Amino acid sequence: MPRAWLLGAGQFGLGGLLIGRMGYLAVAQNEHYNLLAESNRVSMTMIPPRRGWIVDRHGQPIASNRTDFRVDVIPDRLEDPERVLAHLKGLLSLTDEDLERIRLDLKRAPGFRPVEIAENIDWERFAAVQVRQPELPGVQPTRGFARHYPAGAAVAHLIGYVGAATAEQYKKTRDPLYVTPGFKLGKDGLEKTMEPLLRGTAGAKRVEVTARGKLVKELATRPDVPGRTLRLTIDAGLQEYAARRLGTNSGSAVVFDCQNGEMLAMVSMPAYDPNSFSEGISQLEWKMLSADDHVPLMNKVTQGLYPPGSTVKPMNGLALLAAGVRPDERVFCSGAMRVGNGVFHCHKRHGHGPLDLKNAIMQSCDIYFYEMVRRVGYDRIAPVARALGLGQKFDLPFATQRYGTVPDSAWKRRKYHTDWKVADSLNASIGQGYVLANPLQLAVMAARMASGRNLMPTIIRDPFKPQAEALPIDAEHFRLIREAMNGVVNGGGTGGAARMQVPGVGLAAKTGTAQVRRITMAERRSGVLSNGQLPFKLRDHALFVCFAPYDNPRYAAAIVLEHNGHTIRNLDTPMIGRDIMTYLFDRERAMKSLAEVEPTWGGDITTRMDAQRAAYRAAHAPAPPVASDEEDTPASRAPAVEAATAASNATAEAEARDTAAGDGVARTGSPEPETEAERRAAPIPPPPATGAQ
Repeated sequence: MPRAWLLGAGQFGLGGLLIGRMGYLAVAQNEHYNLLAESNRVSMTMIPPRRGWIVDRHGQPIASNRTDFRVDVIPDRLEDPERVLAHLKGLLSLTDEDLERIRLDLKRAPGFRPVEIAENIDWERFAAVQVRQPELPGVQPTRGFARHYPAGAAVAHLIGYVGAATAEQYKKTRDPLYVTPGFKLGKDGLEKTMEPLLRGTAGAKRVEVTARGKLVKELATRPDVPGRTLRLTIDAGLQEYAARRLGTNSGSAVVFDCQNGEMLAMVSMPAYDPNSFSEGISQLEWKMLSADDHVPLMNKVTQGLYPPGSTVKPMNGLALLAAGVRPDERVFCSGAMRVGNGVFHCHKRHGHGPLDLKNAIMQSCDIYFYEMVRRVGYDRIAPVARALGLGQKFDLPFATQRYGTVPDSAWKRRKYHTDWKVADSLNASIGQGYVLANPLQLAVMAARMASGRNLMPTIIRDPFKPQAEALPIDAEHFRLIREAMNGVVNGGGTGGAARMQVPGVGLAAKTGTAQVRRITMAERRSGVLSNGQLPFKLRDHALFVCFAPYDNPRYAAAIVLEHNGHTIRNLDTPMIGRDIMTYLFDRERAMKSLAEVEPTWGGDITTRMDAQRAAYRAAHAPAPPVASDEEDTPASRAPAVEAATAASNATAEAEARDTAAGDGVARTGSPEPETEAERRAAPIPPPPATGAQ
C-alpha cells in the first residue's frame, strides 16, 4: 500500500511538471514561439529608405533623389537561369564581368532575396525588360531612388557621396538593410557625417515561404519612412560660381556672412563628380584622379595647410596696435635689414622708403613688419592670431580637418626644445616659418577682422544661433586696419586688380604669396628663379583675404591657390576674389565676367572633366566598368590625399629647419609681386590643349 501510494504520488508529480511546462510554453512563451513560427513561414525583404534631401539656404537642392530604374532577379522564381541571363545580357548590354558577378551573387543569395542585375539604367532598357517579363520568370524590374547632385563636382568636397555598404560594415552591424540591393549610405563629406539624419527608416516587403525557402505568396508591405531634409547655410548659386571661377587652379575658396558666421560657399577644386562615385566609379577613373598632381580627391579647405604669407599682415597690425605701436610711427624700408649676422630682405629690392602701418599693409612691406615684430616680440602677436581664428578647431561636420600652427616661444620649446630666436619672429611676421593655416581659418580671420566679433563658422542652418560677442580688441584698431585693407585695393596697394566695378561697393583685401621650396644661397646670389621658370609643384602659393563693403562689411572670403605663382592674371587671386564678391552684389555682372574668361580655360567644369577623362582613356588601357575596391576608401582619405599630405608636411618641416637655422624665407623677403604692374604683365593664356584640367 505505501509503495502504491508513493508510485501514484510520483506519477502525479511528474504529470504536474509536464502540465506546468506545457502551460508555461503555451501561455508565457506564446509570443516568442509565435514569432519563431512566423519567421519560419514569413521572410522579409528590406525596402531601402529614400534619403533626405540636402538643400541650400534658399531651399534649392544640392543633393536630391531621382527615379532609379533597376532590374533584379528573385532566385526562387528563375526557371532557366542561363537562358534568362543570356536574354538580359542583350537587353541591358551586360558585360562578361557583369554576368560573372551575377552568377556568384545568385549562388550566395537566399532564394527569396532579390539579386541586383543592373541599376541606374535608362528608360528604354527598363521598358524593354518590362514588356518581356512574361518570358523572363524571376526577373523583377523596379523603380527606386538614386542620389543625384545637380552641381556635380562643384559640391563634391562639401557634400561627399553615397555608396553601397562594404562587407566589413555589414559584419560590424549585422543590419540586413546593408545587404539589400539598392541601399546606399554616406561615404564621405556631409553625406557621411549626417548619415543618421539623412537615412530614414527602411520599409519591408513580406513574403510567405516554405520550410525550404520557396516562395508561396506575397504579404502586406510596410512602406519606408524618408530621411529628414538637411538645410545648409550654403548659397548653391555662389558655390557653383566660385567653383567655376577658380578655373584650372588647384585651390579653394571660402565665403562667410559677416553678420552671423554662416558659410555661404566652401569650394575645393579640382574635384571628382560625386554622381560617378555614387553610381560606382571605374578603376580607370579612380586611377586618373589618384594620379592628378592637382589632387582632386583632397578637400583643400579643411585638409590643406599653407604658410599664410602676407595675408597675416593686417592681423599683425592689430597685434602691434594692441602692443602700443602708434599707427603713424614710421619705419624706413631700404630693401634690406641687418639683424645680427643675417640680412633680411623686403620683396621690393630697392625698398619702399619711410612707411607707417597703413602704407606698410598697402604695399605689403616686409621690413616694416620685421622691425615692429622684432621690437614687441612674436609672443605679443600669437594671441591675436589665435583670437582671429588661426590654429583654431571649429565644430563643423567634417571628419577630416587639419588645424595648422600658431607658434610662440612656449610652442617651440615644447616641440623643438630650443629657445625662440629673432629670426623666428621675422619669418612669422610675413606669414612664413612655422606659421601654417588652412583656408577655412583664413576666411574666419577675414570675417572677424571685418566684423570685430568672435564669429563661429556654421554650415547647417540654425535660425536660433546666438549673436557672436565682440572681440576684446579696440574698435578703432579694427577701423584703421579696414582702412589699410581698403587701400590695398583702392589706394594704390598690391591688390588693385581686385577693384570692384559695383557702384558704392568697395572691396578691402590683402594679397599674399607663400614660398614652398627651399632657395639655396647659390640661387640667391645668382638670382632667384621666377615662378614661370619652375615646374608646377615648386611654384609659390597665392593667397587672398577680403571683405566688402569695406566700410560696412557684409561678406568675407579667402582664396588659396596652390602653386599658382601669379603666372596667369585672370587665374590669379585678386581677380578671382573680385568676381566672387561681385556675385554677391551684382550677379549679372559677375556672370558676364566669367563668360569672358571661361572659354580661355577650355570651357566649364564638366567640359574640362569630360575632355580629361577622354584623354586619359585614350592614353591608358581600358579597365572593366566595375566598381573599384578602392572606392570603399573615402575620397578624403585616399592614398593620393595621404601622399599629398605627407608632401605638405615634409615641405613644412623643411621650412621649419631653414627657419631654425636662420635661413628662412625672410632672407629673401616674401615672394609677393612688387607692383600691380607686375601682375598686369602676367600673360593671359590661349585655350589649353584637349584634356587639360
